[in-house]
Amino acid sequence: MSDYLSPAQLKGFTSLSALSAQQYAELRAQLIIQPFLAGQVVVPLPESKQLTCFLLSGDLFYQSEQGDELYIEAGSEESQHALPANTAQAYRLIAATDCTVVLLERARLARFLTWQQALQDVLLELEAEGEDIEWLSILLANPLFSRVPAVNIRQMLQRMKVLDLNKGTDVVSEGEAGDRCYFLRSGHAEVSQQAQGQRQVLAELSAGACFGEEALLSDAPRNATVSLLADSRVLYLERADFLELLKAPVTQEVSFAQAGALLEQGAQWLDVRRTDEYERAHAAQALHMPLDLLRLKARMLNKNTVYLCYCDNAKRSQSAVFLLTQLGFQAYALQGGIDVLSLVPREAFLCEDGSGYLLRSGGRVERSS
Repeated sequence: MSDYLSPAQLKGFTSLSALSAQQYAELRAQLIIQPFLAGQVVVPLPESKQLTCFLLSGDLFYQSEQGDELYIEAGSEESQHALPANTAQAYRLIAATDCTVVLLERARLARFLTWQQALQDVLLELEAEGEDIEWLSILLANPLFSRVPAVNIRQMLQRMKVLDLNKGTDVVSEGEAGDRCYFLRSGHAEVSQQAQGQRQVLAELSAGACFGEEALLSDAPRNATVSLLADSRVLYLERADFLELLKAPVTQEVSFAQAGALLEQGAQWLDVRRTDEYERAHAAQALHMPLDLLRLKARMLNKNTVYLCYCDNAKRSQSAVFLLTQLGFQAYALQGGIDVLSLVPREAFLCEDGSGYLLRSGGRVERSS
């Protein structure tokens, strides 16, 4: 079983301590503590421009391509930073003693830190303008905002409109057309759905929750009702603003070829179509979670797994990605859906029929009978 760098250990490193809780969750799969024996190469020269290193214990020997050398001890001031500090030239890191390190993809870490700094700048500006920073902190803790550029967040806040609504109000109703995306500023709500003539509660929502986006993503009627359980303040974005500011950066897509590379790294297909579509034909070992049940069943998914969502035309899978991102999962939609595949790749992709695979506790996947 792998050990991962804990949130408490992040505080010991200058750059990592700036990461938000959501960014830590997204990076966790890469934050593996790796042991090296004295004399082993930790970062070889060819990989030095792609990786950055954090030293937890032991000592490292740094050698630049130009011949510069440096001895780095765990616990020293230098070891509190990403190694090496000078990234302009290629280098190698060698274990001077038995040691443990964490190796991260440099570009991804830089992207996270740049976003975090930009967000802090926006929050400082908004605070100076009299905005409620406590509320904004709750809102931006929603994992979907980890993919939204800080400039989009500022524009989103400027375009939001306010509704003060009474307990018992249905903010959205199942079956109606969707033209807005909502955020719960204060209060409490529940999500329900009609099933076989019975009302089924799917989820409860608290301050900071986003809802109503699925109809905007799928161009389909609302698939659930959201009712207020207390007097509440609700903010909303019009459809055009939502699509411009939130959908584009959050609903990331991958091509069929890119999906193949991710599968080799441990990603999992997630079929979000109806049961009859899934049973007719689905991808090999694809998990089945229909979009209308995804919020309810997502707790069974593993946050260390990348999920590749697919449907016929990508609209339902985009909705699934948006929802999963809010819940803290890393997910991508198959670009264009299976409808864009030519006949032969489509038949090869949808190669299994029947009731397929189930996800059990602990992330265990098994074939259903």
